[in-house]
Amino acid sequence: MSSADIVPIKRALISVSDKSCIIDFAKALSEFGIEILSTGGTGELLRQSGIAVIDVSDFTGMSEFMGGRVKTLHPKIHGGILGDRRLHVAEMADREIRPIDLVVVNLYPFEQTIAKQDVPLEKAIENIDIGGPTMLRAAAKNNAWVTVIVSSTDYRLVLSELGTRGGISSRTRNLLASKAFKHTAHYDGIISNYLEDQQSAEPFPEILNLKFAKSYTMRYGENPHQRAAFYQTQTPTPSTLASARKLQGKELSFNNLADADAALDCVRAFPNTACAIVKHANPCGVAVAADTKTAYELAYQTDPLSAFGGIIAFNRKIDRDVAAAIIERQFVEVIIAPEISTAASKMFSTKPNIRILSCGELVSTIEPNLEIKQVSGGLLVQDHDSAIVQEADLEVVTRRSPTDDEMQDLLFAWKVAKYVKSNAIVLAKQQRTVGVGAGQMSRIDSARIAGLKAKDQKLTLEGSVMASDAFFPFRDAIDSAATMGVTAIIEPGGSMRDEEVIDAANTYDMAVVFTKMRHFRH
Repeated sequence: MSSADIVPIKRALISVSDKSCIIDFAKALSEFGIEILSTGGTGELLRQSGIAVIDVSDFTGMSEFMGGRVKTLHPKIHGGILGDRRLHVAEMADREIRPIDLVVVNLYPFEQTIAKQDVPLEKAIENIDIGGPTMLRAAAKNNAWVTVIVSSTDYRLVLSELGTRGGISSRTRNLLASKAFKHTAHYDGIISNYLEDQQSAEPFPEILNLKFAKSYTMRYGENPHQRAAFYQTQTPTPSTLASARKLQGKELSFNNLADADAALDCVRAFPNTACAIVKHANPCGVAVAADTKTAYELAYQTDPLSAFGGIIAFNRKIDRDVAAAIIERQFVEVIIAPEISTAASKMFSTKPNIRILSCGELVSTIEPNLEIKQVSGGLLVQDHDSAIVQEADLEVVTRRSPTDDEMQDLLFAWKVAKYVKSNAIVLAKQQRTVGVGAGQMSRIDSARIAGLKAKDQKLTLEGSVMASDAFFPFRDAIDSAATMGVTAIIEPGGSMRDEEVIDAANTYDMAVVFTKMRHFRH
């Protein structure tokens, strides 16, 4: 790298809403002999920390006005940033414009502001930054001469090059310019979406602006020949996969994350203590119980063979007893829970390859509530399937109504069915799954598989209930359920042959309830 490639920094403008690390960074700049310009709150913070700062209003000769809306929008600022150090030297001198070599700006927290509930439009508008994006774009455009920083994560890089090279390389300036343009593009997209939402009842914007930051690159994707990376939102929502902390274990794979998310989504649906064991994004066992150990044991008993190498999720803290029960019974890839006790962590440390994730206390719903799937040439976007069916929503369509115990099991099985790939059949008894049939092209095959799973584990189906994620097109699944010992069924209804299905159920003295809601999952 030639010395001509390095651009020194003599003057910096700092104006940040995110004050993290800014004092140490500014002190380091001062030690390099760099003059610092700043505005309002940032300047005051730096002065209180003993750092020499020139106020932007003194630099421009014009004080800020309109309640701070106009501070940096001045030719002496933008001329200093945009000036070409070869072509505009004389003109800059004539106009008494001094070069600004480093622009450190992050923007008013508009996205965080509108994420809060019931934010008035006026407050949101006041958090739209104007001067900041203008400076960032100007500095990024003129990256041949100017260095721009939008994130505190890049402070160390700039200081390192100042220390080792006496300036900033063109490679780094170009990299930081790219980040600045990405930052302002995302910022404008969020504002555009917000303002459009204020004017339209349409739930989806005309232009969908998305921005995710790369968390890390994975060894490979769903298969070894596929490349993959994990991207997350700029500010990950609490109690999600992106905000979870890995306490131990090997690197998380693409499939680990996909399955862990499915498992976490499932246990989130239950207000009481629950455990879900997931394999290839399908629950192979789910249970609700008085404690986490019992919930795990019951979930595991549904299908121990499929549970091997699976993902286990809990909606409550894991203690030592649970850890011991898991290690004793099975090989597991990932365990995710709101919290892991110290004793449980110590127990898991004897199996260092198990990936242990702590996600924090679960909330019942996660915002924003969109699901996105890429297809050839576009995206499919829909609401997340967060609809909840309660007992009052159900319609009893048979002569016999469910007993109280059957009703509780029906509601449990219906919740589980939502997280099973279609066609989905779930058999349940006493708040636990006893058989799961997933992903078959015909519903009767899913029903038969669910029954076979229970038979393989010698789990009694007498008095069990069945949940189906969509209607029964024929009575064959009802006949099959009756031979298994199923006494009650929950399904959406809506088939052309509903009467045939209901008549079959009445023949077997089964209770059938309609949800009038489908839960396809692909």
